[in-house]
Amino acid sequence: MFWRCCATVSCAAYTPRIPGDSLFGPNVKLPVGRMKRCVSTHCFFCILALFCCFTAPHLRAQSVEHLNSGRSAGKIFQSNADSAPNNQQPRVPTQAETDQYRLSRDRYEKAISYSRAGYTLYFISYFLSTAALLLILRLGIAAKFRDVAEAVSDKRWIQCLIFVPLLILLTALFELPVRVYWHALSLRYQQSIQHWGSWIVDRAKEEALSIGLAVLLVFVLSVAMRKSPRRWWFYFWLAALPILLFFFFISPWFIDPLFNHFEPLAKEHPQLVTSIETLTQRAGVPIPGDRMFLMQASEKTNAINAYVTGIGASKRVVLWDTTIQKTSTDEALFIVGHELGHYALGHVAIAFLFFAVSLLFALYVMFRALHWSLDRWGREWKISGPEDWAAIAVLLLWLQILTFISSPIANGFSRMQEHAADVYGLEVIHGLVPNSEEVAAHGFQVLGELDLSDPNPPAFITFWLYSHPPLAERLVFAHAYDPWSKGESPKYVK
Repeated sequence: MFWRCCATVSCAAYTPRIPGDSLFGPNVKLPVGRMKRCVSTHCFFCILALFCCFTAPHLRAQSVEHLNSGRSAGKIFQSNADSAPNNQQPRVPTQAETDQYRLSRDRYEKAISYSRAGYTLYFISYFLSTAALLLILRLGIAAKFRDVAEAVSDKRWIQCLIFVPLLILLTALFELPVRVYWHALSLRYQQSIQHWGSWIVDRAKEEALSIGLAVLLVFVLSVAMRKSPRRWWFYFWLAALPILLFFFFISPWFIDPLFNHFEPLAKEHPQLVTSIETLTQRAGVPIPGDRMFLMQASEKTNAINAYVTGIGASKRVVLWDTTIQKTSTDEALFIVGHELGHYALGHVAIAFLFFAVSLLFALYVMFRALHWSLDRWGREWKISGPEDWAAIAVLLLWLQILTFISSPIANGFSRMQEHAADVYGLEVIHGLVPNSEEVAAHGFQVLGELDLSDPNPPAFITFWLYSHPPLAERLVFAHAYDPWSKGESPKYVK
């Protein structure tokens, strides 16, 4: 379901995910673009997923043509086709190789297979979620849940506490086969190493958090509908924004630690903390050493990542331990520089404004669509009117449809911000890191080999799903970006 679309409530992350595995918990990535947006809905807590997608330059869950070099993925593969036998671990390319994204035969075949499976599951998951909601409405299941809630109590808040969890758990049950299959696939391709027991515990935590947020937002929606039947969409919008912003604020302290273990970065890597402090000061986003943390990602994944999360007092830099293990210090600094770019360039504020406007428009469309749907099928679905609890399922259905249709717009907006952050990351480490363009390009190469990044995604898939430019294109750009040698002024970091 749509509320699964983002992974962690953070501000920007190095490896993108498309709608896949969790709302609050650590998503197992789907192979769609690289350098994820940060954050990760149920009911109108689905709005949280929208918030994550638009506000974090994490979710969870990403139009560009082929490589700037003009070479096809097949040629990239051929250049290394015989260099590594099957089942070989991803090799570390030499510096001379990183002008292009290259994979051994084995990694190339796995990247293509894994990526295509991810694309297919993405569309299947949307189809199944939409079909499930239609089935819940046509069979009168939503109306039966309403009857159960109203039979228990006349108090609206108690009815909400009963109806919303029932609806959430049923929709989650429909989603479960796809989610289980995706985790099995991630284990097969060694993208995830999280055992099934841990995975089930994380999913249970996620559902509990989803239900809590859902109950809160749906109750606010119910109050808005009863107070103003014709303008509830506007008043709910006013109430939802600060609630979601509050969750984003507290997530580094209370939500993220539920799924991963964090410890001060200075505890084991004091020199890296000093280097990051220098970088954050140069970026104009000063973050003291006591706000830099190491996340024990290696307990659950082989992926590498880093992100800057939180706002105000909760702002912090987080590096995954896998990033430190599998990249050089200079490559890790470029990754952090990319994330700092989102803050320094105002992407968080711009994305939140974009989200707020988009949400207001979506709520108005849903207001109109709800009345149209109930006029046409309300009697068949046993829904008496917009204030009926069962009408929440109708709103969810339309939110699902709107989210799917708007995906290319949201992802196009994201790709622009991610490219700008790439430029910023290259510029902010220039002079601090020797041969910074090569360092960045090599970092992309390592990332692609570890994450099985698609060497040449179809143009339609890039347009519809990619929240970040394709990795191969980003690598070529990073390797070639050098305004200093041409006597040109850098774009952002003067």
